[in-house]
Amino acid sequence: MIDHAHDLASVRDATERLLTAVGKLDNASVTESSRLPGWTRGHVLAHLARNADALVNVLQGRPMYVSGEARDADIERDAPRPLDAHLADVRESAARFQDASAALADWSRTVELRNGVTDSASRVPFRRWVEVELHHVDLGIGYELEDLPAEFTERETDFLAARFAGHPDVPTTRITDGTRAWSTGREATGPEVTVSGTPADLLGWLAGRREETALTVRGGPLPALPPL
Repeated sequence: MIDHAHDLASVRDATERLLTAVGKLDNASVTESSRLPGWTRGHVLAHLARNADALVNVLQGRPMYVSGEARDADIERDAPRPLDAHLADVRESAARFQDASAALADWSRTVELRNGVTDSASRVPFRRWVEVELHHVDLGIGYELEDLPAEFTERETDFLAARFAGHPDVPTTRITDGTRAWSTGREATGPEVTVSGTPADLLGWLAGRREETALTVRGGPLPALPPL
């Protein structure tokens, strides 16, 4: 059972952590490269702000973005701004998302995200939580996968394992951190690949945020995962 109120509170906490950390930067730091290829920290912050507004659109029954091109253009437009402008935009867009969430009456209804993807409205707060947490890591300012809340790490691992389940290009795979286990990839038609590691390393692999060198793989090579 998805607790959207809990997730909204988690989004608020994660946003405050991010804003506090980013507030210690300076204008020059914002123009430096993030951990995402081709993006500066300013690109990441601009994306976070525009994503909050896009999810407001989702909750209010509008298209998430006018188009993929418009989404990209907005990020490029906003990326070069000074630090104080980024801080204000992330904070204000986060408040708009919380306000739109407070006004939503039917959390059980189906909403449409990008590229025709649909989901329950009740999952939208968790999707925003994912954006804030992982992009905080992407900024490369001292917040690492190991710093993510344990609940978040487990739930995002659940989500990503389910996302790749049944994918024809991913072999039958068992994922384990030594305590919990997940299954993903094609339905079993032959030997199973087992991928073991810490919760942070497993999430980093699944989310495309960490090299696989810390993982232990048995039964074949580490599966190549499709882009998110």
